Amino acid sequence: MNDSSFVPSDNLLSGISGPDHVKALTPEQLPALAQEIRDEIIAVTSATGGHVGPNLGVVELSIALHRIFETPTDQFVFDVSHQGYIHKLLTGRNGETFRKLRQTGGASGFLYRSESKHDAFGAGHAGTALSAALGMATARDLKGTDEHVVAVCGDAAFTCGVTMEALNNVVASTKRLIVILNDNQWSIAKNVGAMAKYLNRLSTNPTYNKVHHDLEKFFKGLPGGEDMNRVYMKWKRETKDFFVESSLFEKFGLRYLGPIDGHDIEELEKNLEFAKQCDTPILIHVITKKGKGLQAAIERPEKFHGASPYDAETGESRKSDAPIATNYQDVFGHALTRFATQDSNIVGITGAMPSGTGLCHLAEALPEQFFDVGIAEEHAVLFAAGLATKGIRPVVGIYSTFLQRAYDQIIHDVCLQNLPVTFCMDRAGLSANDGPTHHGLFDLSYLRCVPNAVVMQPKDEDELVDMLHSCINHAGPAFIRYPRGAGVGVTIKDEPAVIPFGQAEVLREGTQIQIWALGPMVDLALKLAEQIGNEEGISVGVVNARFAKPLDKTLLLKQTKFSPLIVTMEDHVITGGFGSAVIETLQESNTLISVERIGWPDKFVEHGSSIDILREAYDLSPDAIRARILKRWSQTEKPVIAEA
Repeated sequence: MNDSSFVPSDNLLSGISGPDHVKALTPEQLPALAQEIRDEIIAVTSATGGHVGPNLGVVELSIALHRIFETPTDQFVFDVSHQGYIHKLLTGRNGETFRKLRQTGGASGFLYRSESKHDAFGAGHAGTALSAALGMATARDLKGTDEHVVAVCGDAAFTCGVTMEALNNVVASTKRLIVILNDNQWSIAKNVGAMAKYLNRLSTNPTYNKVHHDLEKFFKGLPGGEDMNRVYMKWKRETKDFFVESSLFEKFGLRYLGPIDGHDIEELEKNLEFAKQCDTPILIHVITKKGKGLQAAIERPEKFHGASPYDAETGESRKSDAPIATNYQDVFGHALTRFATQDSNIVGITGAMPSGTGLCHLAEALPEQFFDVGIAEEHAVLFAAGLATKGIRPVVGIYSTFLQRAYDQIIHDVCLQNLPVTFCMDRAGLSANDGPTHHGLFDLSYLRCVPNAVVMQPKDEDELVDMLHSCINHAGPAFIRYPRGAGVGVTIKDEPAVIPFGQAEVLREGTQIQIWALGPMVDLALKLAEQIGNEEGISVGVVNARFAKPLDKTLLLKQTKFSPLIVTMEDHVITGGFGSAVIETLQESNTLISVERIGWPDKFVEHGSSIDILREAYDLSPDAIRARILKRWSQTEKPVIAEA
């Protein structure tokens, strides 16, 4: 029901606090609303960063959806949900909440059920919408209700195996489901593979749907037309093609409409209204322009898929005054390119993330040794396993949180067969603005338990290169994790060194407390050790653990002979992580000693303005860690030193 109290103002967006206000607008006002939404998205994301291109491309589609359907009764399931900014603006999260997008206390960059009743399903990874929407539609059928379920899927989602699995089950599960195929020819990078080529062929054939529509109209005009049309549709399905080629989606049992202009609100509304009346699953193929309204986003769609703060006029990234070291992803990409130049058996594999992983450097220098498989992480890992059986040395560049999707392949296909595949896991630790779907906080736990896996983390850029070199020359599976963003600024030596697997590095000698730190926690451990030593007179040693598996058991047990307290520090959840590995090692050796584990709690950490703010919130700031160490030291039984 429309809200009769709504009176449109000169600034349409500021007056919208819910979908009823969108419905109250006249068709003539909608282009102005679309422009205001684009202006707001550009103004906000230029300050906070965010998914610029995906949202600018679905403004008209989002408006049309809210004019035709009734959320939260009708339910939208957005694939990935990084294109949900317009949905947020139209469902009560306009104003200050949206202007603090991806910041502490503001709207998240993705959709979460806990944030709004209008968010029917949360997501942050690609390919989930169709399965989830099919489950929701089937539940509706079982309960006998009549709401609509709409899955909004990008074209890249159809490169995901899980989407194809869902597509195979649609007609077996429900008779009513609306699927929007938002086709902009991009995921994060340019779409790849046969599906991308097929969709491009459909989108460049505007006569497709008109021919089918005219044939249906012809049959319906005959005596007994509805029955004749049903015969035609059945005949077309069973004979595969009749007069003109059927779409792939019709072969799966979905009625296909399109392609249509995704920036024509009137055309969108007409097709969505038709879809509401259908008694069969239907797919509407919508063609959109990623980044529409911001020229820089159109010209550089990969950069503006997920952008850091930028200048709204030029599109250039905002520069920090502080000197910034090279990003870990680029250190990895340049090092792999150097090694691959020396050995043609070395190849790089990514799942639609060449720039995000740094593999763009390999792609540019040695394209024949680079493979982008699209958003298909399971395939990427299995593909690497197959390559490894033939003497190729595959290196999979992937985000920690995305590797979760290929866990079975890691265990069953790589580690069980002890194949020499190297996994370089970017974004290990927090991805502060993106939130829980993108925090890489679980990889140590899910990898430590897998036989044959070697799991490590460098303290700096030079050690990352050494680890990559060591892994490529290792006879089995190996995993390197490292954080998002800049390294610490060390110089990378000319020739890499081989690091013996399972060997830690003592960086500071101490006799009373030993801090075993992993990755970015090493630098903080050194600073805390010096501070505690100077201020408290306590002798604190620091070990760069380097390996979570295998752990340096020899060094650990040696230190327990004279140090009564071990402190572990990791940028990872405590449960099952590096600290757990230390405790397990001590227990197996019947060594009774105090252990203080520093890491993230057993919960999903929300998004925030910065890593430091989130650390403060979870008692992981330097001061809080120092206090925890000193408190544990005060409770630790000290060895009695005999007098001479």
